[in-house]
Amino acid sequence: MSEITIQSTEKPSTWLITLADGRKRGVTALTPEILHVYDAAVPAPHNREVVSGQAQDVAVVVDDHGDHVTLATSALTLTMDAVGYVDVVDASAQPVVTAYRGRRQPLDTNADPALADAEHAAARHAMVGEHHVSDVPGATPIEVAFTLADDDHFYGLGDKTGFTDKRGYAWENWNSDDPTPHQEDLVRLYKSIPFVIGLHEDRAYGLFFPDTFPSRLDLGRESRDYFYYNAVAGRLDYYIFAGPAMPDVVGEYTWLTGTTPLPQKWTLGYQQSRWSYMNRQTVETVAAKMRQYHLPFDAIHLDIDYMDGYRVFTTDPKRFPDFKEMVAQLGEDGVKVVTIIDPGVKQDPGYRVYDEGVAHGYFAKDAAGQLYVNRVWPGKSVFPDFGAPAVRKWWAHNTDFLTGNGVSGIWNDMNEPASFDGPLPDDVALTDEDHGTTILELHNVYAHNMARATYAGMKAKTGKRPFIITRAAFSGTQKFATVWTGDNRSTWALLRLVIPQLTNLGLSGFSFAGTDIGGFGESATPELLTRWIEAAIFSPLLRNHSAIGTPLQEPWVFGEPTLAIYRKMLELRYRLLDLLYDLFEAGTRTGLPVMRPLVLHYQDDATAQTINDEFLVGETLLAAPVVEPGVDHRMVYLPAGEWLDYWTGEAYTGGDYYVVAAPLDHLPLFVKNNSILPLRPLVEYVDPATEDTIGFKVFGTHGHYEHYQDNGADFAYQNGAFNRYVIDVDDNGLRVALSVDGLAQHYDTVFVEVGGVAHQFAYSGSTGTYQEI
Repeated sequence: MSEITIQSTEKPSTWLITLADGRKRGVTALTPEILHVYDAAVPAPHNREVVSGQAQDVAVVVDDHGDHVTLATSALTLTMDAVGYVDVVDASAQPVVTAYRGRRQPLDTNADPALADAEHAAARHAMVGEHHVSDVPGATPIEVAFTLADDDHFYGLGDKTGFTDKRGYAWENWNSDDPTPHQEDLVRLYKSIPFVIGLHEDRAYGLFFPDTFPSRLDLGRESRDYFYYNAVAGRLDYYIFAGPAMPDVVGEYTWLTGTTPLPQKWTLGYQQSRWSYMNRQTVETVAAKMRQYHLPFDAIHLDIDYMDGYRVFTTDPKRFPDFKEMVAQLGEDGVKVVTIIDPGVKQDPGYRVYDEGVAHGYFAKDAAGQLYVNRVWPGKSVFPDFGAPAVRKWWAHNTDFLTGNGVSGIWNDMNEPASFDGPLPDDVALTDEDHGTTILELHNVYAHNMARATYAGMKAKTGKRPFIITRAAFSGTQKFATVWTGDNRSTWALLRLVIPQLTNLGLSGFSFAGTDIGGFGESATPELLTRWIEAAIFSPLLRNHSAIGTPLQEPWVFGEPTLAIYRKMLELRYRLLDLLYDLFEAGTRTGLPVMRPLVLHYQDDATAQTINDEFLVGETLLAAPVVEPGVDHRMVYLPAGEWLDYWTGEAYTGGDYYVVAAPLDHLPLFVKNNSILPLRPLVEYVDPATEDTIGFKVFGTHGHYEHYQDNGADFAYQNGAFNRYVIDVDDNGLRVALSVDGLAQHYDTVFVEVGGVAHQFAYSGSTGTYQEI
């Protein structure tokens, strides 16, 4: 075999490899656990704040063996041969990824060899459901394949449809507003998160492909022998994460792409929405009924009909007179307002936003250099060129209209981008930071760049942690926005998707995620809505949202017992809201999500690897909701350890299935034995300034818990304005202590319940300590 050569570069921990045929490969060790492999002959894409982690000074041992080279860190050893095949093993010489050296066998070619001929390529693409790549003339697909073992499992990929384990399916990365039912055969949806966690035997690893062009990940659909990634264009470019534990992989990936930032605390409260609450009176009535029925509630969402003719950054003066006054009055009752905004700007000379954008060249153009026009809700519309820094700055400034009216959150929708007169053609011209490109390259990060702009605008104007929701996203968008799973339907099949979608989003860096409770389209029944709020009650974004033309879906519409059960679930959420906030704060350091699949902490448990209808909240609380109609008992699998029923305290030994009662008003919940959970006093909305009491409950006989407190609103915590409380219960007794004391506000009273007995502790300002009273 011809020789391969390797040389160091001026970049930290980076080597340039020349293959036998002259092709160039780059390898960078960003950390001992993260390796970056790429085509060094193709320029790197601009940094769109997808990748945040910077290469460290890593000790790497490099050996040139003539026909192959090796690069070894303390965690990984990469071998590249003269052809360019890459194999990686861990510190114990166990395989992480192994290049597949055979030829791919597209589906059905064995049945009809003629289909392997180039003449039949189009038919073959149609038969196997190939993606956008087949429609691009002259494109050179980029491809990399790895060997696949019979017992391999895959997780991640954001909120692709289907089950928790993605093995055996193929998925496309091309952000799409697809109105068809979101079943497991839907290969593309609103988000493109080309990150996958592999589980091989008892070891986890990760692969991330940052190319933003249309791409495909086939995880064993085509063959039992390999899995592969390919893309229409860009460059060969991927990161390998060592693991070997799944939490390690998640931490490594979020170190690279960014962790979910700490949200404002009120955003973890319940939020009510509809397309649309059509006027001010309706909005105020809905808010009043939430308080009348004592349903804990923090925000109401306004869909597109609050705008004047669907023009962004306007309000309808007839249906929403005195908009700012309405928002202020709602705020006096603890109700925040979140408003939708779309990227499509109405083509309307005389409309300020349109005129400014045209004057400065801020909108996308067609291949001939003319303003590109398509149709969205306002009718004929133009599309901001969010890849350009000047456009993002302009859009950020425009958000002042909303925040100036008191709006607390901005909901970015239709940002795939969606359009009514067919998709934007591949040659629509856009800007990528400082050079021209097309929508083909930037389509998957269009929403990402819009979120960057919206986040910057809200932060600059309010000084608070921005609350941005986005439907479409790419890897790294978690730094700027919350996500939801899009336009689902009021069906049991879609309820069954909630847990796999939200837990895989969490594994993919998007800890702050939710689903439209009750379903967006079709008609929810009382039973379906009830089971949905139970299944989603620990989803970080907790929002009920339904579509125009469907029956109303507010909880009181269904009467009793739906209303009482809904209230019970919301009260559970608000009692445990500090647990979610603590998990968010920890996630800023670890990258770990709030909602977690069982496999994240039990990766060597064959049952946990494929569980689709249970999840963990953190590491100690396990929820097993009912996601089927007509069920009053269900099988619950409890992984290794001792578990206690949250409601009754009944003990269970893990590693087995149990039949548990699950009547309509009951959510099966289990707590790891000898754990502590925070339980706050029940309130009807979140107001950190009034939080003077907190409780903790010990499940078992002892435990340790660390609780975080800040003002719940701004960035002062980044300068040390926060407190950490340590609750310890062991053979030496019960202790409440401050380990960090940087926030002037403290809890006056702390209750700790052990064995059914509540112990009360009071704060002494003179000593800065808690003493039992």
